[in-house]
Amino acid sequence: MQKPPQKRTLKTRARLLAAAEALIENSGYEALRVEEVVQSAGVAKGTFFAHFRDKDALMELLIADRLNACLGQAEAGTAPKSVNDIMTALQPVHSFMTSERYVFDLLIRYSGATAIADIGPIAYCFERYFRVVMMWLDAADVRQDIPTELLAEGVQAFAIQAMSLKFCALHASTGFTDRLRVYLDAWLTPAT
Repeated sequence: MQKPPQKRTLKTRARLLAAAEALIENSGYEALRVEEVVQSAGVAKGTFFAHFRDKDALMELLIADRLNACLGQAEAGTAPKSVNDIMTALQPVHSFMTSERYVFDLLIRYSGATAIADIGPIAYCFERYFRVVMMWLDAADVRQDIPTELLAEGVQAFAIQAMSLKFCALHASTGFTDRLRVYLDAWLTPAT
């Protein structure tokens, strides 16, 4: 049986997280350096690595926390009834996911796991996104000829595709929102 972490360990971890969050607020996620985090937290570099495997492991936690906050904001609102309402409700989530190339790359890298034991906070965020959208689609004015689960998977897949193309020089002429709207209109609008 594993012992619970000591208070000192928890405080040190909290200082590292708080230092990283403050640095990110000023410079962004990609610019964050481990050396700056330990200096700001007042700990040795080895202490950082006792808590986090590497910078990306720290970022996985921070990005998942922020993404969960965005998903919470989306869930707290009125359930969307149309494609336009769904896009509006997901705007804070998508805005964060596309805020930096580094954030998007890390989200994609950690979005799935090859084993249950490897599932981390970002993968759970992707699952939460899917569940929130699926819940909305159950009550929305969208096509009913295919299962809601498949519709929700499509929304998530189209959002990721639109984000990928946002960061692609060959496709940068069409913005994320415009591209996603085309996808979701085609995917969710009931046939007439």
